[in-house]
Parts: sequence; structure tokens; C-alpha cells
Amino acid sequence: MDSSVALQIFREQLKKYVEFNEAEWILFTQHLSFSSLKKKRYFAEYGQTCDKVGFILTGSVRYFHVKDGGEITGYFSFENEYLSSYKSYLTGLPGYVYIQALEDTKLITFTKEDMDQMLNNPMLAYKMERFGRLLAEHYLICYEDRVTAFVTQTPEERYLQLLSTGREILQRMPQHYIANYLGITPVSLSRIRKRILETVR
Repeated sequence: MDSSVALQIFREQLKKYVEFNEAEWILFTQHLSFSSLKKKRYFAEYGQTCDKVGFILTGSVRYFHVKDGGEITGYFSFENEYLSSYKSYLTGLPGYVYIQALEDTKLITFTKEDMDQMLNNPMLAYKMERFGRLLAEHYLICYEDRVTAFVTQTPEERYLQLLSTGREILQRMPQHYIANYLGITPVSLSRIRKRILETVR
């Protein structure tokens, strides 16, 4: 993907949070970097500080933790979505999550240092403050939705929710990752899918 096209895509997505005039945009883009992750490479790892936020141009990633030698999938991100070990990014402390590319993934990134420089720039300070706040709110909403689903819904209800709002996950992710994300075994996922298919016939 051409860099100018990639920047235009990013600019359009940023409008959900903040809009830049041309002078601001030129200054803002000086703090951006392009990077890529090969499939199975990591954007963030447990025990290491994550000092950047990424925007996915193409590809997908999986957030997971490791417990007793097993992986627990917590979240997925796809095109036009942001990714970060956000607590680590904000605090500068080692993170607790792995973020792994599930496909070859192309990103636009900016570091915490870049963000701090922009917050200290009179031309960008207000809009970057707003962007940072709204991005944090987005992460908080995603986290609360995820916790609420596990507290109030059965695995089958969580799967039906994925069918209605997360079809991309179902189409692009291996079944064992989807089962793990739902908090069930692949065998249980197969049973749920079979019951739903029988219901709609």
C-alpha cells in the first residue's frame, strides 16, 4: 500500500476522534512511522514495555495471556483498529499481555515520546489531548463490554453475539482461537455451532 494512501485511510479513521487542518496534519504526520509484522511476530510481549500505539492498515492481531502453560485469548483487532498494551504504554511499566500478528500486518505507529512531544506543541496540544482521552475511553468501553459478556452471558450467547457483531473474527480466525476467546473448548464450540445450525433449519 502506498504511504500516501495509507495516511489518507488513517486520517479518515481519525475523524472519529479528531480532525486536523492541513498545517496540523503535516506536523502530526512527522511523528508517525510505518511498520509491518510478519505472521506470528509480536507487537507487544509479557514483561516488556510497550511504548507505542499502532493503527492496523491491513492484517489482524490477537491479544492473549499465558497461564499454566496455556494461552488465554482476550481480544482481536483488525483493519482500521488500534492496538497497544495500553497500560504499559501509559505507565512505562512492563506489560502483561502478548499481542501477536495472526496474518502479515501493516501498521502506522506513534510512540509515547511522540505523543508527549505533540502534547507539548501548542499547535497540536488540544487535539492530541482529545484524541488521547477518546482513545482511552474506547479501550475502557471494550474492556467493560468484554467483562460484562463473561459475567452475564452463556458461551452460546457470546457466540451468537460474535455472529451478529464480529463475523470477521469467525471468517478469519482459527476455530481454536475463537473457542479460547469464548472461554470454551473447541469441542464445546462445535456443539454450539451444531445446535444453532439445527435451530435455523
